[in-house]
Amino acid sequence: MQKPMKMTLATLKALKDELEYRRTVERYEAEEELRLARSYGNLSENAEYDAAKEWIMDIEHRIAELEAFIANAVIIEAPVDTETIVDDKNNR
Repeated sequence: MQKPMKMTLATLKALKDELEYRRTVERYEAEEELRLARSYGNLSENAEYDAAKEWIMDIEHRIAELEAFIANAVIIEAPVDTETIVDDKNNR
């Protein structure tokens, strides 16, 4: 089980927006790039094809990451003090 991800509502919205963009726009662009690279022939020596495949893998990895963040989101409503650092190991 994943750890809860504390975030603000604005951060959650930004993650959802990025997820939607990557699913619709960026995934489509990468697939088009892959189709174009395939049309060049000989895939064993086709750098464009390899780059497009890597781009798709990066997109899919980020989509999975975003889905996990969103699924485990815990909204923080109160402002968080970012000026104080607490070391839990020494404050028992």
